[in-house]
Amino acid sequence: MYKRFFNEFLTSNNTLQVYEGGKLIFASHKDRLLPLVEYIERFASNHRMVVILDKIMGRAAALLCVKASCQEVYSPLGSQLAVEALDEYGIEHHLTRIVPYIQKPSREDMCPMEALSIGKEPEEFYQLIRDSFGKATAAKVR
Repeated sequence: MYKRFFNEFLTSNNTLQVYEGGKLIFASHKDRLLPLVEYIERFASNHRMVVILDKIMGRAAALLCVKASCQEVYSPLGSQLAVEALDEYGIEHHLTRIVPYIQKPSREDMCPMEALSIGKEPEEFYQLIRDSFGKATAAKVR
């Protein structure tokens, strides 16, 4: 069932979709980790055993998937660091292409969120990222 949803997701403008029991409960076209953080803050407490479709699955996103009570993830691109985290927390994963780590858009260095997630537990990483997103949002309002 989710393979069909995943194929549709790949051609959509969405960067994240969250399903529960075959029903779409959240979708976003925002980039980076913002959609996952938004889902966790607004909806995760009311849903369990969700399936997440994400355009890029690095370790940072994998840790947030744990926080989101995810049971399975689909992504066209994932990192080996994400695979290790998903395996550690028992989340089934379907990653089309696996790279050693997620890179910055310039392709020169590791993505800062991927680097920040190394050595962190899901709750610890979530608090760090939520705090940093909160500060960034507050700065834009000023």
